[in-house]
Amino acid sequence: MIQQHTLQPHQGSTHRKKRKGRGDSAGQGSFSGRGCKGQLARTGKKIKPWFEGGQTSFMQKIPKNKGFKPIHKEHFLAVNVSALNVFDNGEAVTTETLFHHHIISRKNTSVKILGNGELNKKVHVQLPVSASAKEKIEKVGGTVTTT
Repeated sequence: MIQQHTLQPHQGSTHRKKRKGRGDSAGQGSFSGRGCKGQLARTGKKIKPWFEGGQTSFMQKIPKNKGFKPIHKEHFLAVNVSALNVFDNGEAVTTETLFHHHIISRKNTSVKILGNGELNKKVHVQLPVSASAKEKIEKVGGTVTTT
């Protein structure tokens, strides 16, 4: 009957611990697998993984970001009033029509009309508009509807 004090591991399943530093004839003598001198050869010295040998650490070399960076910042594509001259009189200006006329390269994006240049056509703008652009559009006879 097997009892707890008679239990033994199976034959060949365990190995003796290698005894380092017990002479050259033992196979792990001399430097005992630690190389020759230096910081890593010393006993009790644990080197942290981020230690870089005493040089200025990588994290200290990186420039710090100053100020506040909003995570939900809204980006607008700026379109000047002078670009709206490609539209016909009375035509509505939306992101789809701007994309159709190749003024912007992406359809699903935020657009803002700025007041640089002159406008010769009467258009109906349905986008966010700057104050100077609104003045120029209404001066020609167009309308502005901010959505």
